Amino acid sequence: MLAEIGVTTTFLAFVAALYALGASLWGARTRSEGTVLSARNAVFLAFALLLTACVVLMIALVREDYQISYVWSVSNPSMPLFFRITALWGSQAGSLLFWSFLLSAFAAGAVWLNWHNNRRLMPYVIAYTMATLAFFLFLSIFIENPFNRYWFVGTETLETALIPAGGVAPGDALLRDSANGLNPLLRHFGMAIHPPMLYLGFVGFLVPFAFAMAALASGDLSTNWIRASRRWALAAWLFLSLGLILGGRWAYDVLGWGGYWGWDPVENAAFLPWLMGTAFLHSVMIQEKRGMLKTWNMFLVIGTFSAVIFGTFATRSGLVESVHSFARSEIGFPMFAFWFGMTIVSVWLILWRRNRGELRDEHAFANIFSRESLFVLNNLVFGALFIAIFWGSFGAPIVSELFLNSNITLGTEYFQRVTPPLFAALFILMGIAPLSAWGATSLRRLGMSALVPLILAVASLIVFALMGMAEPIALIGYGIICFSGWVAIYETYRALMARVRQHGENPLQAFFALLQRNPRRYGGYLIHLGVTVIGLGALGSTLFQQETQQTMSVGQSMEIAGYTIRYDGFAPNQVAEDGRIMDIATLTVLRDGQELQTLRPRRDFFPNVEGMNSMTIAASRSTLQDDVYTILVDWEQTPSAQAATFKVYINPLVNLIWWGGFVLIAGTLAATWSGDTLPARSRKSLMVGATA
Repeated sequence: MLAEIGVTTTFLAFVAALYALGASLWGARTRSEGTVLSARNAVFLAFALLLTACVVLMIALVREDYQISYVWSVSNPSMPLFFRITALWGSQAGSLLFWSFLLSAFAAGAVWLNWHNNRRLMPYVIAYTMATLAFFLFLSIFIENPFNRYWFVGTETLETALIPAGGVAPGDALLRDSANGLNPLLRHFGMAIHPPMLYLGFVGFLVPFAFAMAALASGDLSTNWIRASRRWALAAWLFLSLGLILGGRWAYDVLGWGGYWGWDPVENAAFLPWLMGTAFLHSVMIQEKRGMLKTWNMFLVIGTFSAVIFGTFATRSGLVESVHSFARSEIGFPMFAFWFGMTIVSVWLILWRRNRGELRDEHAFANIFSRESLFVLNNLVFGALFIAIFWGSFGAPIVSELFLNSNITLGTEYFQRVTPPLFAALFILMGIAPLSAWGATSLRRLGMSALVPLILAVASLIVFALMGMAEPIALIGYGIICFSGWVAIYETYRALMARVRQHGENPLQAFFALLQRNPRRYGGYLIHLGVTVIGLGALGSTLFQQETQQTMSVGQSMEIAGYTIRYDGFAPNQVAEDGRIMDIATLTVLRDGQELQTLRPRRDFFPNVEGMNSMTIAASRSTLQDDVYTILVDWEQTPSAQAATFKVYINPLVNLIWWGGFVLIAGTLAATWSGDTLPARSRKSLMVGATA
């Protein structure tokens, strides 16, 4: 019964999306308010139906309804309840349904919140969001249906959504005993919430894309579409940032290789829309402040959405092989066709409006040191990073296979050579741009503004040198990154002290007043500070990572970076509540003869799971200074002792990456701070003050 409810609600949501698409376009063409209103109601109906479908599938997972093939493939009786729930997005079919639900939720929210203020844009916003939703529902219904059921028809076992003629359901006991269970690599808290964060980021960027295309289609090329979609873009960027950070943490904890980012094609597929979306969020401010870059911003928002769809295609079609990707599927060609079609239509709209002279800039660039000029340079660097990473991940392999009849893969060395100079340029611009002014800035004024942050950055290098990180290339990198962070801190401090002196507020009150007065500026400084902290962690853990591997018997030790790692014992074949078998080693970390912490790296085995049925779980001692990261590589029983092989990494400053993520979250939330609760006159004065 659950399968039939799920199939019905998903199909009705597909019909509602198609109706909303057609009715919105027809209503816009005929200027029929009633028709557009019915399209809006169909958007809400699609959301309600998909919510029902997701709840039904989740109930099936919790109730262990193994006659539904998706439930059988991603769960088994020994799995904890938490992982049975999160198995909703644990494989292709379920994740596509969940993706469609999130997409419908974003579309319904955007229509609901902007219905009265942006009526001219609404028909086209509905059309673009519902066209995308209808496509993904088409995939869920006709190619990757999560509600397919197992049936015996004669001597054959079939998967079908409905009851076939002469079909007999397999026995519950047979299905329970053979249920596959969730991929062991996904049984980690970080991986349980990493995909939803990525999906929220991906589908969230649909909203600014839809508003931009609505502006082009309707002819309302003012900044209305930017104001209506700014917070949606910030929310999408935040979720995508969290998804990337959580994915790195999962890789660090579960994959057992001592790192968090391996420049894997699927990792890069999620990073590419982040790059384009970050460029868009910076560039769109120029249009709001100065009426410039109208065409460029349209291309950026299209590029962001296009990168989302292409990344989804690459991940789910089998185009690339990766531990992160889904299995090869028939959705590859339809998704490529959708990506290509949407991109072509969107680019045509931009060129059409530009040829009509409707995307002219209102001001020219004054000089190279103006804030808008520096933002453009920032955009160019983001674009160069995008091209370099896309080429290394997809361009070179695809071109070589199509034209050279070989498979050329550019490995980690390519990215480590190409990207550092571009990241350095980004941090330099991230430090200089906030010090410049809109319109024009003299080099002398810019230099005077940068003097204090430069002094503080140089002083910071003493700390890194004392920590043993005194290599010239490292000090240059740390200096650049620290400069951008000190600019954010110093500019906030200056404004804070001015407000304390002027209004007599305490620093905390003054800080929140600044956020309310200009949330974009001071929230942006917090975001820059978070990125700075992440950059310091990435640089330290990349340049100064140390590793060693050694086989030891119980009681023996190894030395690395001033630490002593002592092997204390081994406990094989430990059975956990979920049925996995664990081989657990016990290590003690010492320094200068003092015991610091006991670590238990282990190997987990899942005997009832097909395919990849084991994983390595590292154990680490984490401090602000470094991680002592230990991996159980192998072990053997000898006549006299239990010998085990361990790999140990020392990862300096790696925890700054995760702490920087928290600062980034705080900054993004601050940047979306709303002043709408203020009286209208106060809001107007704040807006005038922020623009000045």
